[in-house]
Amino acid sequence: MTRSATRTVAVALLAAGAAVGVPCPAAAQGASNAAYPGRYPYTEADINFVTGMIGHHAQAIVMAGWAPTHGANKSVSILCERIINAQQDEITLMQSWLRDRKQPVPEAKAGPMKMKMNGTVMEMMMPGMLSDDQMKQLDKSRGTEFDRLFLTFMIQHHQGAITMVNELFASTGAGQDEFMYKFASDVFADQGTEIERMQKMLTSLPGKQ
Repeated sequence: MTRSATRTVAVALLAAGAAVGVPCPAAAQGASNAAYPGRYPYTEADINFVTGMIGHHAQAIVMAGWAPTHGANKSVSILCERIINAQQDEITLMQSWLRDRKQPVPEAKAGPMKMKMNGTVMEMMMPGMLSDDQMKQLDKSRGTEFDRLFLTFMIQHHQGAITMVNELFASTGAGQDEFMYKFASDVFADQGTEIERMQKMLTSLPGKQ
């Protein structure tokens, strides 16, 4: 699937959400948050999505940061650099979004994130995030085995991010904030495209050494 086709899928997903009663930004014309005139309202689901995605991105950065010391091949190393640069920038944007709305701003650390669910604060691991055992397995690997595990685990990681986007847009009233709508749609499209790229890279790896 091409990048444009992936974006088409994202748009179709959002349209389907609107059809079943999940508001889209276009449907919210005139609605604004009283505390932030001119902005679309945000929901607890929006806050949880951003909070969870900060921790999700932080783990991806740790994984990608091992490439230079773990013998990653050139194509995997370039992918890792791209992931680090993009996701560091996105973490900064997400933290700013929370700060602007006077919400708790978590540190960018790989692990469970504190989120409020139905009035109760709890720690949660986001979909697709690696377990401690998987992180240790990746850290111990070198060379081609690192490449293989990194691609396998990062595909899992990206699929989890797409699940988070699906859950966001399935939540009534969520995704109407301008930043939230664009950011979540970009995550869906960009990580879907990277999954396809990583699947091709995985099949082209040489046999175990």
